[in-house]
Amino acid sequence: MDNLTLTNNVVLVEGLKVTLQSSYPAFILLLLIYVFTMGCNIGLTILILTQKNLHNPMHFLFCNMPVNDIIGSTVIMPRLLQGILREASQRYMTYTECVVQAFFVHVFASVSHSVLIIMAFDRYVAICKPLRYAAIMSNKMVVRLSALAWGVSVIAVTVMIALSLRLSRCRSYIENPFCDNASLFKLSCEEGVVINNLFGIFSTVVMFTFSLGSVFVTYGKIAASFRNRKHNSFNSKAMKTCGTHIALYLIMFVSCAIMIFLHRSPQHSENRKLASIMFHIAPPGLNPLVYGLQTKEIRQNTSKLCSRNKVNVK
Repeated sequence: MDNLTLTNNVVLVEGLKVTLQSSYPAFILLLLIYVFTMGCNIGLTILILTQKNLHNPMHFLFCNMPVNDIIGSTVIMPRLLQGILREASQRYMTYTECVVQAFFVHVFASVSHSVLIIMAFDRYVAICKPLRYAAIMSNKMVVRLSALAWGVSVIAVTVMIALSLRLSRCRSYIENPFCDNASLFKLSCEEGVVINNLFGIFSTVVMFTFSLGSVFVTYGKIAASFRNRKHNSFNSKAMKTCGTHIALYLIMFVSCAIMIFLHRSPQHSENRKLASIMFHIAPPGLNPLVYGLQTKEIRQNTSKLCSRNKVNVK
């Protein structure tokens, strides 16, 4: 593929490495996961938007998560499924499509961290300052926090991708299941990459430090507040909610960290590729179940809709 002229504006993406015998089982499994993920997230978004009793700051804030998960799954899964049914030498895509995919891959990753920070803050206010919750988490605050999460992510990713696009290309093989900024960077002729390295290290350190620090400081304060409460049932419910949130956050954080840091370790490339796929499969599939169904109002509305559909069928 490296012999192809770059004027063709085509790259070859490695995709998912599977044997001929396991290609169809892998395709069916990933397709079912994708359908399940999309169904849950789209259904949850529609439920929040159409049910008037869910039109409140907490649920509108939560709505950022399924929307982002839809983007994260859609940006790689259709291409990944398509590639499984093709020969490895036929997994072409245009360079422009690769850039667009890389852009949304990183927007998804950045917004995932930002939204979880906001969700942690929302839980902190709800548990530690329940009487002031309505005043702090107003509709204006939710809009501002959501705009901040998406705006900062889009701007940071745009700068990062732009720095890679300015480099001249000497290669045309993406050694990754999908396109991301590191893959675009590796297509370059390795001239004038100092700025890219500095920006990449700086943005990664800032994102991970701020994300990890914010989440654990927030949940640390929540845990400390349990000592002053005598309501064991409330503490148990709150700890269960926070525990599942932290578990999902750690899954996302670890897979994202592995994906980023192992890009610089070719000997661990297979582990990196597995982590990168898991990052786009596990959180989007688990978030609607953990965050959505643990919310009492969403559970009740889901049950009502299911009951209503059963009655209509009869």
